Amino acid sequence: MNMKNRARALFIEAVKNVNEAGNELCRPEEDVVSVLICKKAQRATENFLRGFLLDNGVDPNNHNTLDDLYKQCKKLNPNFSKVSLTSFNCLSDKLDSKSCNELSKVNSCYVTANNIDTFLRQEKVIK
Repeated sequence: MNMKNRARALFIEAVKNVNEAGNELCRPEEDVVSVLICKKAQRATENFLRGFLLDNGVDPNNHNTLDDLYKQCKKLNPNFSKVSLTSFNCLSDKLDSKSCNELSKVNSCYVTANNIDTFLRQEKVIK
């Protein structure tokens, strides 16, 4: 599979993860599984960033944290700095090594993942 096709597959998966996290957030508070929202938002963000790199011909496999991926994306498109990833406590951690349980925290991570989705659509990367 070439890089453009891999990027498209990652974008599809990322959008699916954002939607699943959003659906989980819409449940009654006592029924919400916050760690699920955390992981879905984390995975969506990772897939959006990896997809962007692949879409631009960059192999993302050398980048093992959200921060590494994000920095590489900003090098390719300085407009990426419009999207802040500071809501992620796990920004510098190895991917999939941490998760959050606090609802307000996972909500902000969901918002960040959703903001990346919006940004990539505005930039015409995702249609």
